[in-house]
Amino acid sequence: MLTGALLEAPADPLVPVPDALSDALPDDLLNSAVINAWVDRLARFDRDVPDTERIDQLRALERLKSAAAAAQARIAVDLDTSMRAGQAATGLPAQRQGRGVAAQVALARQESPYRGGRHLGLAKVLVAEMPHTLTALAHGAISEWRAGLLAQETIFLSREHRQLVDAHLCADPTGLHGWGDRRLTGEIRKIAYRLDPAGYTRRRAKAESERRVTSRPAPDVMARVTALLPVAHGVAVHAALRKAADTAIAAGDGRTRGQLMADTLVQRVTGQATADGVPVEIHLIMTDRTLLGEGQGDGDGSEQPAQLAGYGPIPAGLARRLAVSAAETETAWLRRLYSRPDSGRLVGMDSTRRVFPAGLARFIEIRGQYCTTPWCDAPIRHIDHALPHHQNGATSADNGNGTCAQCNYARQAPGWKVRPEPGPRHTPRITTPTGHGHHSTAPAPPGHPRSERRHPAGRRAHRATAERASLLI
Repeated sequence: MLTGALLEAPADPLVPVPDALSDALPDDLLNSAVINAWVDRLARFDRDVPDTERIDQLRALERLKSAAAAAQARIAVDLDTSMRAGQAATGLPAQRQGRGVAAQVALARQESPYRGGRHLGLAKVLVAEMPHTLTALAHGAISEWRAGLLAQETIFLSREHRQLVDAHLCADPTGLHGWGDRRLTGEIRKIAYRLDPAGYTRRRAKAESERRVTSRPAPDVMARVTALLPVAHGVAVHAALRKAADTAIAAGDGRTRGQLMADTLVQRVTGQATADGVPVEIHLIMTDRTLLGEGQGDGDGSEQPAQLAGYGPIPAGLARRLAVSAAETETAWLRRLYSRPDSGRLVGMDSTRRVFPAGLARFIEIRGQYCTTPWCDAPIRHIDHALPHHQNGATSADNGNGTCAQCNYARQAPGWKVRPEPGPRHTPRITTPTGHGHHSTAPAPPGHPRSERRHPAGRRAHRATAERASLLI
């Protein structure tokens, strides 16, 4: 399929196509072995060339990426069609057919299940409703990102109206040459509004119903808190914060406008000048040596980074400051996590705390930190049995997996299997309906013993506390 796309591609006016292109391609249809051989060949491209050839190489590789994305779209749709037909043949209800296909696409592409779902959704739209966009993608005239914009901005249109937009913009893809993303989306929206003004209005109302606030890690121990709001509310929030910052600057405050706006946001949301003492539960995991900070910081473990759930590693000094601040406001509790001295495998925790709901589930969340599906960084929302409970699967730490909701629902489709495997730490193996296997291993807790093997004396000195190496705050 990819071969045909390349052979039938018209000459790009920006990049001349060699006359001998067909001689360089195999006669047979491509399969995974041939494609993998091409991947190996790409590591041996000619580097002793003039700069003009380097530019041509970059452009040719970009076209190849687009053509590969078009081929992936067709393959994903073929997989979805085949899997649905097989599930229908087994008598699976129509509303459950197709479940788990997006998760398989994600695993094959080494991406999160959320992105797998987006890839599959885009593939269906391109193959079924936007043939000109798919052809432009296959010929390398547009990128996968641009194809996604065309699909996303026409999502509320009927099939007929979407095909009109597709033909108007992509029947001659050279017409898009030089357009930026903003110009492209603006043109799509103008055409879409002319075709269906009522649908455009309904889409705006739906978007308002999906307003939300999210938080994601940022570099240098920072976090991005993002609010998706109706435009009037978003502008009002920003204007209010800016006004408060300008007032403080006029009064002689030495902070920058950005710092003042950020600090004002924290203060107005939490009711406090800083967020350190806000009584909201977080999981801060560190070794006892990091918490006490009694060492000299030279290989003794006192500067071992801590783990902040939902964020990742943070410096030892910051972890101690957060712990002390929480303790001073009486909002901190300690709970010990027990690990094996040789492997760092978490094996249990005590339950000393004022409020302790669902202790085993909490332990599995702390052990996994994120969804156990490979390449999925989503927060854990479901605690699931690896060997299902109706198959006599034990409700235990070894048989428990922490997953996001999407991954757990995907695994309910026929043909999925999850089993724990032997390993230094919790290692579930996931087998998909096509028989492909994937596994993930729980991250090591702070103070993993392997970091101490270079210091036998230090390991012996701390063996008494190794089984109590991590503290949850």
